[in-house]
Amino acid sequence: MSVAVGVIGAGVMGAAHVRTIAEGLAGAHVAAVSDVDPSRAAAAAREGAGARVIDDPHALIADTAVDAVVVASYDATHEEFVLACIAAGKPVLCEKPLATTADACLRVVAAELTAGRRLVHLGFMRRYDPAYADVKERLDGGGVGDVLMVHCAHRNATAPPSYTSEMLITSSAVHEIDVARWLLGQEIVAATVRAPRSTKQAPDGLRDPQLVLLETAGGVLIDVEVFVNARYGYDIRCELVGETGTLKLDEQVAPDFRARFATAYRLELDAWVRAVGNGGGRGPTAWDGYAANAVADACLASLSSGATAPVQLAERPALYG
Repeated sequence: MSVAVGVIGAGVMGAAHVRTIAEGLAGAHVAAVSDVDPSRAAAAAREGAGARVIDDPHALIADTAVDAVVVASYDATHEEFVLACIAAGKPVLCEKPLATTADACLRVVAAELTAGRRLVHLGFMRRYDPAYADVKERLDGGGVGDVLMVHCAHRNATAPPSYTSEMLITSSAVHEIDVARWLLGQEIVAATVRAPRSTKQAPDGLRDPQLVLLETAGGVLIDVEVFVNARYGYDIRCELVGETGTLKLDEQVAPDFRARFATAYRLELDAWVRAVGNGGGRGPTAWDGYAANAVADACLASLSSGATAPVQLAERPALYG
């Protein structure tokens, strides 16, 4: 059986997902596309090998010919469309963020709890990157003993003019927040953010770079350098320092995130489609989206105040393990 996928949002990420599915992702096909820009939706539908254009995203979700939904529309719409998917009983792959606030994420969690099963897969694709997967496997195998510190860097060549100081955390560092939680299996309980003088390459008012210091419940310290106008390329780094050794990603400088994580996006879609076909929920959850957002909120509070901010995290429901 081929899973009929509806895609909401035909911008950079939505169009990329359409192409990945259409270019031979086993077990799935693009059934419908919706976007606020009709011409963009039509272009993506053509790439989807015969997919229909449905103007109303809610009509796409309700369509009986759509088995599962990818939400890749702009951030402020994610909560609305994911809640609609849950109400319709349809599995959904939602690009990060799950919602724009931690409270909004909790509404999605509550809807899943009411439904009684996991329907949401959040697009933290780094968990599918072969380099990260290798580090995770070696860490879980006990190769470096207990982890004491994690050093991360997230560098972009350039950021769009619309990028704000807060987005260095909510759009960039949030990936490191999630991957640290995943690698360590620990929640983050406190955050401190410092910003040095800004690079001359940054637009006026943009605090770039930033240094984020996180502390986990188990006492691990995580530092994240976020630098979105580094000019030389897209460079993601991660090193775990354990009691008996270190583990780190191979350094790979790419033109942009799509080139660096192309394999991860494909593997993520493949895993999601297979989970949909098997009737089960796998991968990053709505809870992971909420937890990452709660940490990002603490980071923003620290960026504003200059003080360390505690992470306010609800009790984790049994549905999420």
